[in-house]
Amino acid sequence: MNTNTVDQPIAPSADRRPPRILVVDDERSMRELLAIVLRREGYEVLLAENGRSAVDLLEREPVDLLISDIKMPDLSGVDVLRAAKKIDQDILGIMITAFASTETAVEAMRLGACDYLSKPFDVDLLKMKVREKIENRQLRQENVLLKRTLGLAHQFSNIIGRSEAMLDVFKMIETVARTNSTILLTGESGTGKGLVAQAIHFNSLRREKPMVALNCGALPETLLESELFGHMRGSFTGADTNKKGLLEVAERGTIFLDEIGEMSAVMQVKLLRVLQERRFRRVGGLEELQADIRVIAATNQDLTRLIAEGRFREDLYYRINVIPLTLPPLRERREDIPLLADHFLAKYSEQMGKQIAGVTHDAIDLLVAHDWPGNIRELENVIERAVALESTPAILADSLPPNIRGDAPRVAVGSTEALPESGFDLEAHVKEIERGYIAEALKRAGGVQVKAADLLGMSFRSFRYYVKKYNLR
Repeated sequence: MNTNTVDQPIAPSADRRPPRILVVDDERSMRELLAIVLRREGYEVLLAENGRSAVDLLEREPVDLLISDIKMPDLSGVDVLRAAKKIDQDILGIMITAFASTETAVEAMRLGACDYLSKPFDVDLLKMKVREKIENRQLRQENVLLKRTLGLAHQFSNIIGRSEAMLDVFKMIETVARTNSTILLTGESGTGKGLVAQAIHFNSLRREKPMVALNCGALPETLLESELFGHMRGSFTGADTNKKGLLEVAERGTIFLDEIGEMSAVMQVKLLRVLQERRFRRVGGLEELQADIRVIAATNQDLTRLIAEGRFREDLYYRINVIPLTLPPLRERREDIPLLADHFLAKYSEQMGKQIAGVTHDAIDLLVAHDWPGNIRELENVIERAVALESTPAILADSLPPNIRGDAPRVAVGSTEALPESGFDLEAHVKEIERGYIAEALKRAGGVQVKAADLLGMSFRSFRYYVKKYNLR
């Protein structure tokens, strides 16, 4: 065996933990030799003297590459590789043996071994093959990250507006982007909190790393925990392999937690620990992992009211509310509506292959006069609809929905009954109104809570809370 080394040892990247290699061989001298060679190359090396020890290690520790002797007393290298693939289907394997046979080579390759070496082997050849496999695995992981972040519109210019309110938002983004502080974005639904989160990330020092988003109101607690922290194989029914959570995926990058007010009490405690200690464990795991991430949280709810109601932790609120940034509703920046309308017109005209030059003055006047309870998202939907229906070179007022044209009945805002001379219990009155609307929405939606929540412009979790509160099941 040629043990000369010609490559310079590689320093592990500061951006990630060193790649972890598991060496399995029943010969102590071979284990020790491989450990010395690979550690000099900057890899973290775990050793196992037999197949069963290797499988036990694989179930406890994440491993990037498996190097195993094929012929061992208890389990063969092929058996170890088969078990490893059940734990982590992306693990790479190099099989080594002094008893080369076509059958074992074919079986190992079928299971996903990426290479096969016969003893005695050249150490430089082994190092080259290990380097290739590790780089291949890292490239695949980076492709996964790229797919998660593709489609994020990260140009600052994608946030449209030149009103005073939006200029203040732009200045705030520029000020806070280059810090690592946690940010809490507040504002009504549809005001563009996701776009602002992206702008902060892509103007930050972490912009070369991934940004991942998680809607805290879209998943039940158990799935939310697995999505955020990851899980180990066998930690719950259906956990067939080890899985990285978004905290690991977003390493040295940014995680955007949307609708954080919908997070359960148990998950709030776990998130608080991450923010305090910057450490976490996968579901079912024992290893403490570092969380080098920047957190941007967002909500359309009044968190101080949720704290008063006992639905949100006060200590978590102060952890996420380091830098608060409130986005104005569209009705408070009406001068931006024509700009936004032109932006969405260009977007959907191109998508639908239509030649529509602009929006008529009458249509613009109607758009500017509307109160936009759904904010930018509602305006985008209105323009998309208008482009689809329009048959002339410009968007006409007739192509706008009836509620924009004023043809549909509107719910009176601010109308109140006369206050009795003796006063009355406002809180009880509000609760009765709430209960009535929740019950009516359930009735109209045929008991389907998701549809009923949509009718009231609420998230499913908020609606479910009120159904339970008023005992309307």
